[in-house]
Amino acid sequence: MKRRDLLKNGLVAGAALALPAKLAAQPRAGSARDRVLFDIAKRELDRAGDAIWRSDIVGIADFGVHSAQRRFYFVNLDREEVNPFHVSHGTGSDPEHDGWLNNYSNVEGSNATSRGAYVTWEWYQGRYGTSVRLGGLDPTNDAALRRYIVMHRAAYSEPSHIERWGRLGRSNGCFALGEEQFRIALLNLSGGRLLFADSLGLQEDGTMLSREQQLTALTPNEPSAAQRYNPGAF
Repeated sequence: MKRRDLLKNGLVAGAALALPAKLAAQPRAGSARDRVLFDIAKRELDRAGDAIWRSDIVGIADFGVHSAQRRFYFVNLDREEVNPFHVSHGTGSDPEHDGWLNNYSNVEGSNATSRGAYVTWEWYQGRYGTSVRLGGLDPTNDAALRRYIVMHRAAYSEPSHIERWGRLGRSNGCFALGEEQFRIALLNLSGGRLLFADSLGLQEDGTMLSREQQLTALTPNEPSAAQRYNPGAF
């Protein structure tokens, strides 16, 4: 049986991952955003079923916010805590290189990010040193293995890159993290755990906003989105 068949309700790009503006959450510790992330993690674990070997920690990449933000959440269901990190998206998903993901692709050679659920597999030594293989569990990301979509470290995913350029660099579709953050990922998000990627636009208060809504939310006293995410250009 193929891994994608393990999920009864496969994703359909642009539709099946649609979520309400705010998910109902049980009272838990943490912010409203954390409670939404707990619900998403539990939902995706249920959907993945036996494809996931370890269900203590789930990684959720929210590509609906700008790459300058910490948008890769390590959701620890056992401890009921959430730790946010930076993560890069693919060049094919952001041809303008403005820090926003514009589209997903599951096509080989697209260099784009794919949405959906992944299972993290073993470590291996690759172009970026130690990396983690990923298995795509949905029709929208089932080419991950042959596309060499993995989790790895990269200098362009360091916080210092944001300080200089106002955004992270781009990968070839992989989940690229900074050195220290990738070390944490090796210990906490490998070996059969779930990684889920989608454009949520999740905010601290638990709401989910589109890019346009996020840009509109900037007050007149704050810099514009272009100024905020492209320092030195104005």
